[in-house]
Amino acid sequence: MKEEIAKVLSMMEQGKIDADKAAELISLLKEKEGNVKSSSSKSYLDKTLKVRITSEENDNVNVNLPIRLFQVILKTGHGIAGNIPQAEKYVKDLDVDLIIEAIDQELVGQIVDITSGNGDKISIFVE
Repeated sequence: MKEEIAKVLSMMEQGKIDADKAAELISLLKEKEGNVKSSSSKSYLDKTLKVRITSEENDNVNVNLPIRLFQVILKTGHGIAGNIPQAEKYVKDLDVDLIIEAIDQELVGQIVDITSGNGDKISIFVE
């Protein structure tokens, strides 16, 4: 967008357009950029975060959460599972900050892939 604004300013300097027209064009460019950003973020927020836990004791977990909901849950209570004795062993190796960063960067695909020493597996991905 910086290039487009520079072109508009250049046209104004050359006298091809007046200051009012330049301001109008710059405003339209900024509005267009805002629409592009919000539509790409919206489509990403409509994706699903999938958590798959497979344990050697057959304590398997499959969770599908919309990214919107997961963002809220993660930011408000990511430490809860670590305080539940049955869940602690599954979440102690998860890097929550890495997951938050992946969501902020709108990553798609596998985010986390952990295999413990006893064969338990944790996979987290966005589709």
